[in-house]
Amino acid sequence: MLIVRAVQAADVDALFDLVQQAEFGLTTLKISKDRLQERIEQSLFAFQQKKARPAGQPYVFVMEDLTNGRIVGTSAIYSKVGGFEPFYSYEIEKSVHESKELNVCKVVEALHLREIHDGPTEIGSLFLAPEYWGHGHGRLLSMARFLFMACFPQRFEKEVIAEMRGVVLADGRSPLWSALGAHFFQIEFPKAETLSNESKKFIADLMPEHPIYIPLLPREAQEVIGKVHPHTEPALAILRREGFEFRNLVDIFDGGPAMHAEVANVRIVKESQTLTIREIREDVDGQELMICNQSLSFRCGLGRLQTLKDRGCAIDQVTALQLGLRLGDTLRAVPLRPGVRWEATRHSETVG
Repeated sequence: MLIVRAVQAADVDALFDLVQQAEFGLTTLKISKDRLQERIEQSLFAFQQKKARPAGQPYVFVMEDLTNGRIVGTSAIYSKVGGFEPFYSYEIEKSVHESKELNVCKVVEALHLREIHDGPTEIGSLFLAPEYWGHGHGRLLSMARFLFMACFPQRFEKEVIAEMRGVVLADGRSPLWSALGAHFFQIEFPKAETLSNESKKFIADLMPEHPIYIPLLPREAQEVIGKVHPHTEPALAILRREGFEFRNLVDIFDGGPAMHAEVANVRIVKESQTLTIREIREDVDGQELMICNQSLSFRCGLGRLQTLKDRGCAIDQVTALQLGLRLGDTLRAVPLRPGVRWEATRHSETVG
């Protein structure tokens, strides 16, 4: 069984080994072990706070294969972007250029640098070991974050964004960075993305503030603006089906799109329901759902659940054990995939 849980201090070595497999363009994962240790410590503090308002805290999750105790994936929620260090992005804006004398009317797109200080919540740092791709594992790793947000909405902003990995070539070169950022920063793309995890000050110091007209960029750079890396296309499709949309913001380094959604309108949040555990059985003949506890010691996985009267439910012993659930606890459940019909209000009577 695979579960997604809150990161623990003991995970640092296994997690660092895992993220060494991450390719160029996964900016938040290209960090030193000391920086990862610091992020884990910040996450532990965030999870331990009984009450917390969004102030940029990272909530780091890992996916564990319980059959062998291996850490096979990670993801995170950053409660707020901006603040002490602003969030930088390019916004694509259109302008009309017209000449009646030449009978020419041209719509031109340009990149406008945006410096955001009071931003939304952000999801990111999603990575799954390649041998675990498929079978819904990546979807579970990603969607578990929204169940946590549904359980603790006060810890997050009302809007959430996801910066998607842009097009980076096999040699680590970003076509957009080569055409734009490299001329101002005089460093290669991998170095720039590493530095951006340490400080954003160099962006404010060197990034041009004037609009960049997209038609003036090389064709190779134009073609990747707002596009994702091929390995990121499944993640993008998942977010679109969950209610995310593109609002013309792209990453300043690789041009990847930033996807937006209102947290309350994300399908996982909107359709998830809370139920009280009335029975724990050896086996349950029910629908397989994504289930989580409602604890800050967060654990989430797939399990079968049968709804009972008065918003009660029965779950099997293995699921209860793996998710740290006991009789009388409340859980939150939702179908892993959109379009699956499930109504917790429908119930069956207890059958002993």
